[in-house]
Amino acid sequence: MGILQAWLVVMKRFIEGQSRTQSALLPASIDDYVSDTNPVRIVDVFVDELDLGKLGFTGVDPADTGRPAYHPAILLKLYIYGYLNRIQSSRRLEREAQRNVELMWLTGCLSPDFKTIANFRKNNSKGIRGVCRQFVGLCRELGLFTETMVAIDGSKFKAVNNRDRNFTSAKLQRRMEEIESSIDRYLVAMDTADRQEPSVAIVRKERLQDKIAILKMRMKELEAIKIQLDNTTDKQISLTDPDARSMKTRGSGMVGYNVQTAVDTKHHLIVAHEVINTGSDRDQLSTMAKHAREAMGTQNLTAIADRGYFKGEEILACHEAGITPMVPKTTTSSAKADGRFDRADFIYDAEKNEYACPAGERLIWRYASIERGLESHRYWSSRCSQCEIKEKCTPSEQRRVTRWVHEDVLEAMQARMDQMPDSMRIRRQTVEHPFGTLKAWMGATHFLTRGLERVRTEMSLHILAYNLKRMMSLMGNAGLIAAMKA
Repeated sequence: MGILQAWLVVMKRFIEGQSRTQSALLPASIDDYVSDTNPVRIVDVFVDELDLGKLGFTGVDPADTGRPAYHPAILLKLYIYGYLNRIQSSRRLEREAQRNVELMWLTGCLSPDFKTIANFRKNNSKGIRGVCRQFVGLCRELGLFTETMVAIDGSKFKAVNNRDRNFTSAKLQRRMEEIESSIDRYLVAMDTADRQEPSVAIVRKERLQDKIAILKMRMKELEAIKIQLDNTTDKQISLTDPDARSMKTRGSGMVGYNVQTAVDTKHHLIVAHEVINTGSDRDQLSTMAKHAREAMGTQNLTAIADRGYFKGEEILACHEAGITPMVPKTTTSSAKADGRFDRADFIYDAEKNEYACPAGERLIWRYASIERGLESHRYWSSRCSQCEIKEKCTPSEQRRVTRWVHEDVLEAMQARMDQMPDSMRIRRQTVEHPFGTLKAWMGATHFLTRGLERVRTEMSLHILAYNLKRMMSLMGNAGLIAAMKA
């Protein structure tokens, strides 16, 4: 048996394709390529049901003169499909519109250029963010938010700004010192070169002089940046993306944005989100909780967050707004770290307005004061100096306890936490998975756009795609299409 015959015998044991030269009768309609439950049909139905003019999209009404433009619905469908399929780049969307059968069906075989696609996202920030809210409204109408409980969390996302092009006062000073050190080292090397043979010395000195000239030019650039830095409010500047900020993470820091989300604990839908360029979460609890309550259309809401959100003023704001916060208290007591009694060991008696210490003594009210804008009361006992366990309590003359005027709100929250010990587990299982999914979709570079407003638009498209996929999983494609048309 020849080699060709043996090969043909082996190939017969695999599934065979058709010959490239074989004539084929393709379906006459593009619609035949797209099944009735294809996700692209969900995108088509969803956008067709929107009032784009009311949402704030530009170009809904065509101009009387000039070249005809693409309807905003076409470009919005293109973007939603792209983010559903991890195609966020305008250039990649342009290529996909020319070769992807699903996109040909969705856009009617239109293929806008990348500049048109990018300008649509840039010029319709308000409309795109409105579409994201509209989808959450659809979920509310379908009765998916019945538990009225959300988990709130924030995560850092990388911006289009290298760490070397972000400057703080300390980083700038360190860079300038490094350059000065390098210049001094090169000057010493030039002195060494003078003692070598003339042919070698000339070449080395020219190379070193070029390096010194580059460093001096770099120093002038840093001095100009220092002037700009002194004029900023937060003493930080980013050269590529002016709105991006250096933020601390569990590993090394990154230059990026802080994305806040509120996620429904029952179906894990992102009901509210926001993008900020401050690294701390401490001031975001009440804002995110109010956004979530409005999006879910409920009066009673329980908001669970981690200890990074613990701040008395924010918890009080939630309480006054009728929102029930669940945030574990931060433990920063130096006394506990040193092995002494913690503040929690002092029990408050509301009727007598006094504290009982571990030794059984009474810490009575002494005076009220304003500290960092908060009204507080001070308590201590006059018998501390005679206490037998004073060394376990305080190295000072007396152990003084400070109580915020709204401390009862924090104590009530702690009582709720004690009655619901699995609250942090619920928070972790609810809100951390969406962040991991979004970062996997976005890739290593995360955001592609620059500026806080454009980044917020980009994040809204990611959130919309995430919620769409969640709804497809919950209701099925056919069920979701029927619900949208109803």
